[in-house]
Amino acid sequence: MNKVLVVIIAVIAAAMGAFLYQSQRQMAEPKHALLYQQPRSIANFNLTDHNGEQFDNSNLQGKWSLFFFGYTSCPDVCPMTLQELNYIYPQMQEITGNRVQVAMVTADPKRDTVEQLNNYINYFNDDFIALRGGHDTLFPFSRSLGLMYAITEDTNQEFYLVNHSASIVMTNPQGQIQAIFKPIQGEPGTVPAIDSERMLEDFKLIYSQVN
Repeated sequence: MNKVLVVIIAVIAAAMGAFLYQSQRQMAEPKHALLYQQPRSIANFNLTDHNGEQFDNSNLQGKWSLFFFGYTSCPDVCPMTLQELNYIYPQMQEITGNRVQVAMVTADPKRDTVEQLNNYINYFNDDFIALRGGHDTLFPFSRSLGLMYAITEDTNQEFYLVNHSASIVMTNPQGQIQAIFKPIQGEPGTVPAIDSERMLEDFKLIYSQVN
């Protein structure tokens, strides 16, 4: 009789433990990222990478992809973002079993040729990807990701700036938008930027919840 009671108690304890674990897992929310419980689809797109190869929706399959908009002449946000991503790239690869790809999409295709993008992106990491396309392709793609960019200066002059989001969009191995990592807003006048440690913390949490 005592053995039966012990078994019953053990089963109840295991069930309660599983329930609590699942509840905590569902309640945990990323601190600095927006997680879509129902992933969003991405409209079909067709871009060119820094090696001159086609990059489209099929390249998202089976991988966790991190997208952000930028350009090679960017004085602050873009190099800072790439540097922060480079810091945590090995850890993200370890977490996912080498299934992460990082892609910068240029919002300045006039100046950012394939050759320019190749030299720029390889400076930060040989595994990173740089993408380009005409504005007729870039605008719909940026809207589909929920990222924005705008060229408000005269592009006929030698130097001009491009306004763009500092957020990073992550797609899941099914090619759907799973989360958006937001930059840290510092003091007024400072540049918004991704914090690699906070991003990695949220990345781990999101990955554990959707796998």
